[in-house]
Amino acid sequence: MAMAGACGQGAHAQATRLDDSSSPRPQINSDFRNAQMLDPHTISLPFGHVEYRLATAAYVGKQARIYYVIPLAVAGLRSPMGMQLQWRSSGLFQGGMGRPGDRVLVWSGVVRAPWITESFDLQLRLDQRQLQMGQGGSLRFESYFEIETQP
Repeated sequence: MAMAGACGQGAHAQATRLDDSSSPRPQINSDFRNAQMLDPHTISLPFGHVEYRLATAAYVGKQARIYYVIPLAVAGLRSPMGMQLQWRSSGLFQGGMGRPGDRVLVWSGVVRAPWITESFDLQLRLDQRQLQMGQGGSLRFESYFEIETQP
């Protein structure tokens, strides 16, 4: 993720959260049994394949931008600098990376269908010093997508 964040937003564009409630697994939970140490402080944690089904019927025929939003508050994390999320797309969206609080452009074009189905292969990089989980604790967050239509 090139930290595209809020850059490039049009003055007239207003972001709306896309409904992804029909997605098979919208909330991401960590399983540290799959973690690998990259250096003395950094953990690489694969999340695997996550599917999203986005309701876009209200935007069919409109020029739009879709952003992937990583929430600022992540349960089990002290600071946004302690986590970096990377994703590879298995569909139309762009791959990228970001940290908690980032909003990254993943798609731009004319919405052609009432549903967009997309899947990401997700991987986390975590700084162990920024984790604050008790025994048996977990790292939890729910990323989501926002859409902006263009005039």
